Amino acid sequence: MSVEYAIIVKNKTRLESLIERFNTKAQAKFYIERLGGNFDDYVLEHDTFHSSLNQVQTRLNSSLKNKVVERAFLPNYIFSSKNVIIVIGQDGLVANTAKYSKGLPMIAVNPDKRRYDGVLLPFDSTDFIQGIEQVLNGKFNSLTMRFAEARLNDGQRLLAFNDLFIGASTHVSARYKISYNNQTEEQSSSGLLVSTKAGSTGWLSSVFNMAYGVAGMFEKNIKLKRPKLQDTDLLFAVREPFQSIRTQTGITAGLLKGRHNLTVESLMPANGVIFSDGIESDFLQFNSGTIATIGLAEEKATLVMNDSKMAGV
Repeated sequence: MSVEYAIIVKNKTRLESLIERFNTKAQAKFYIERLGGNFDDYVLEHDTFHSSLNQVQTRLNSSLKNKVVERAFLPNYIFSSKNVIIVIGQDGLVANTAKYSKGLPMIAVNPDKRRYDGVLLPFDSTDFIQGIEQVLNGKFNSLTMRFAEARLNDGQRLLAFNDLFIGASTHVSARYKISYNNQTEEQSSSGLLVSTKAGSTGWLSSVFNMAYGVAGMFEKNIKLKRPKLQDTDLLFAVREPFQSIRTQTGITAGLLKGRHNLTVESLMPANGVIFSDGIESDFLQFNSGTIATIGLAEEKATLVMNDSKMAGV
């Protein structure tokens, strides 16, 4: 593989976002401490992140040209086939970057092991260069991950590394017609979540936590069974479905295996949206007359693995 540039993808720290909002660090500190918050934790998080980022850039400068791209610019950034992508930040940033990566190898760096779980972050700032060298030599172990896809009847489409949300942009109920397993019904709910294997331990897990928590109030000793998905599986769940004269609750969850799809037709005159991986600013309008077909996409993400940690994957 011919690599000419390393693209480092990062997000603003909480401190940077606060300073952007309040203009100065002193004003940000005043705001946080006046509300009883621990401003020192914001500073520690910021300093730790930038220390890791500086180490990454310093190591890279001796072997490969590189530049930094902020997460906010990802939807409009075009990666080249001669790029290798370095993601440094939380696990969610890997998901946000993956759907724009065009299958290019991604080396994900955990900048703060005391703060981030690092499920999708196999490297740190001390060993990531091993991943770079392996990519440059064309010999690297990787984890291939499949995307979910929402395809509209007007030709628009949206990919998701973790999950798709289909519903209303506000807190009002979403109205739509859902078709699954040769069954169709009209629903009113807080929207649908469709999760990939990679995202099944994220947002979707909160739906199961809520369901088991409510059920546990009325029946003791309920065992929590989290779904185990294959790479080609998608799992959907309807959030807070409401039963009425017009709306039903017969379809509340289901598996989409392989080429099986879920169809959702919007019944909302306005404010209907579909967004992915928690990025609400990058969305498809989902209003009356729009039909979304949800299924597995052809695209894949390539996450470079750390050979020294492969045994734990």
